[in-house]
Amino acid sequence: MFVKQLYTNCLSEAAYFIESEGEAVVIDPLRDIDAYLDLAKERNATIKYIFETHFHADFVSGHLDLAAATQAPIVYGPEAVTSFPIYKAKDGEEFNIGKLRLQVIHTPGHTLESTCYLLLDEQGQANSLFTGDTLFVGDVGRPDLFSGNLTKEELAGMLYDSLNNKIKTLPDTVTVYPAHGPGSSCGKNLGPNTFSTLGEEKAGNYALLANDKASFIAEVTDGLTTPPSYFPINARINKEGYDALQEVMEKANQPLSVEAFKAKVKEGVGILDTRPATEFAEGFVPGSLSIGLEGRFAEWAGSLLNFGQEIVLVTTPGQEAETIVRLARVGFDHVAGYLQGGYEAWVAAGEKRDMIISIEPDELAMDIPHDPNLVIVDVRKPAEYADGHIKDAINLTLSDMTDPGNLGDFDENHNLYVHCQGGYRSIIACSLLKREGIHNLRNVEGGFNNMKGTNGLEVVKENNVLN
Repeated sequence: MFVKQLYTNCLSEAAYFIESEGEAVVIDPLRDIDAYLDLAKERNATIKYIFETHFHADFVSGHLDLAAATQAPIVYGPEAVTSFPIYKAKDGEEFNIGKLRLQVIHTPGHTLESTCYLLLDEQGQANSLFTGDTLFVGDVGRPDLFSGNLTKEELAGMLYDSLNNKIKTLPDTVTVYPAHGPGSSCGKNLGPNTFSTLGEEKAGNYALLANDKASFIAEVTDGLTTPPSYFPINARINKEGYDALQEVMEKANQPLSVEAFKAKVKEGVGILDTRPATEFAEGFVPGSLSIGLEGRFAEWAGSLLNFGQEIVLVTTPGQEAETIVRLARVGFDHVAGYLQGGYEAWVAAGEKRDMIISIEPDELAMDIPHDPNLVIVDVRKPAEYADGHIKDAINLTLSDMTDPGNLGDFDENHNLYVHCQGGYRSIIACSLLKREGIHNLRNVEGGFNNMKGTNGLEVVKENNVLN
């Protein structure tokens, strides 16, 4: 028996490859499928089935491309309705994989079609449970994502029944393999690990410790933040289908001279710069949006890009194809080429440039007493802000900054000092502000991690001074 978790950090996503006796299955594949084909070749195995736990909202699955490459059927659980051929499995149905069996367990709640898959070993004993977004390490899937006309309370009630009647009845020794790990927006607060055991989850997962259905519904639906804007787009793509990734690559991976690049921008095409945040701050093409590949790129690209607008890329030379693939993972296929030679080519051509001034926290501390127009802009999530922030800082989350209406309180007299937790998101925020014509700003290097120990910067939590 061979089970491998293939984890993608920038999406907090886990796909799975299972093999026995030369037969293999893939569960919840990403859109770029080479890793699964390479594993099958390495194991001298044939991919027999492609299993989907549900219609994913945070990434575009690779089910269609993998099916085209292997001729393996795409399997969903009950209640799944798609625009392409699938095998709709029945609750309790079993599939043979060499000497193993994979049992279908329909677990509605996160979504109506959500399904877990129980791996039975050579002796027929329960070994592993592939839970999709039904059960995470330390959390469960949020019940407010796009399941018809049902309320989140109704779906949470279904999730309670699924967990208590089907999942908690399994042996404590069963390994829990979820579709997501820490940082995912598919739950409220996932734990730090990417797998667990059912016994550990029964002992420590708040959702499995609820005393009754009413308490469970109240806890699971409390504190849900607005899901990222691209979630319904990706869910629809996964139900209806998409262009093959190879076709997307052929259209997007086109070098553009400086003049051709400028012509595209003049036509209204957006600019995405994926170089590291520190490099972007030192100089960039005016009007660019910065989302560095080094951070949670796919999530922020999905959240901040306009899916109705084409873009051109500025990347570190050699990272053009990687950028296109990572954009495609969240369903963004509208790339019209990249600047050949990268930013250095732009500079060599003598074109106009912009930059972001970055400062150390102690410089901010020195400016506060002397500048009545100084505004500290904290772009972290509300929960991060509530857990501790600089006194008098305003909380304008990065995801909210895409709406120009949320920037209306800033005027030309304000001196903005922008920060996040570590420095990645604040550069994105500064690029958004500059794109909207707000240039009187500073990026605070190192973010809140660097600021909270600085003399002269008072950290408060719920109006109480911490230091």
